[in-house]
Amino acid sequence: MGSARAPLGIAQDPPLAPGLYLVATPIGNLEDMTLRGLRVLRSVDRIACEDTRQTQKLLNHFGIATPTVSYHLHNEGPRAEELLEQLKQGARIAVVSDAGTPGIADPGHELVTAAIAEGITVYPIPGANAAVNAIIASGLSTESFTFHGFLPAKEGQRRTSLEELARDEATHVFYEAPHRILDTLEDVAAIFGVAQPVVIAREMTKLHEEFLRGPVSEVHAQLAARAVVRGEMVLLFSPVQKERASEARSIGEEVAALMRTEGISEKDALKRVARERGMGKSEAYRELQRARGR
Repeated sequence: MGSARAPLGIAQDPPLAPGLYLVATPIGNLEDMTLRGLRVLRSVDRIACEDTRQTQKLLNHFGIATPTVSYHLHNEGPRAEELLEQLKQGARIAVVSDAGTPGIADPGHELVTAAIAEGITVYPIPGANAAVNAIIASGLSTESFTFHGFLPAKEGQRRTSLEELARDEATHVFYEAPHRILDTLEDVAAIFGVAQPVVIAREMTKLHEEFLRGPVSEVHAQLAARAVVRGEMVLLFSPVQKERASEARSIGEEVAALMRTEGISEKDALKRVARERGMGKSEAYRELQRARGR
């Protein structure tokens, strides 16, 4: 094993200590690759990649010839054992995911825990991370936040996961796929109310980077109006009690938002708003009529 040697007359990087290197890679903009990360990738004996083809594009761009090996969800167990044996013999191995920080919603954790158990040094090489980038630019509180990775794909499991969130002021951060984002926003509205503030960070660091901020019903409407919803997304929100969320909108506004986002009748929307506010249907109807000046 060995990394490519620099041509004569060109200074070589100082040697790396043996160990496991977790190297963050760009999530879109190649300029986010750090100088330290490049030095490590040039200097290690081998790079374990989530997808060797994807990583090879990055290596080719920066002229790095270090050998690669696949290390992904479907071979994580046996490949971790193989890499661990090499590490125990003094190898220097880097782990990268297709984009972002390895171990965060990507392979890496199993090898890290095994290396630590064997007394092998683990070196985190910081860099791009969609969750962290999203929360610092979201406008939501960064004092206390929880990263949950991806929500379950099935509606029932997804709603259960959302219902289990503590209703406090902590910010919750999720990754979500574009083909599921509308369903997820509908679940958030159903559980926390249509006025629940949310933030969606889309296409982080890429050309079409975008932040959508506002009540969940409005963000849902913005995305639903698009012919196609594309791009990897980060969903963020701080759960509020439905009573608090309701105060931000009148009954009429909540009814209209439900009719728009869920396609239900005014009668059904009014029933739901009344139930969420803990009031009778007749009382809710009278308040709706008063708000309309009737």
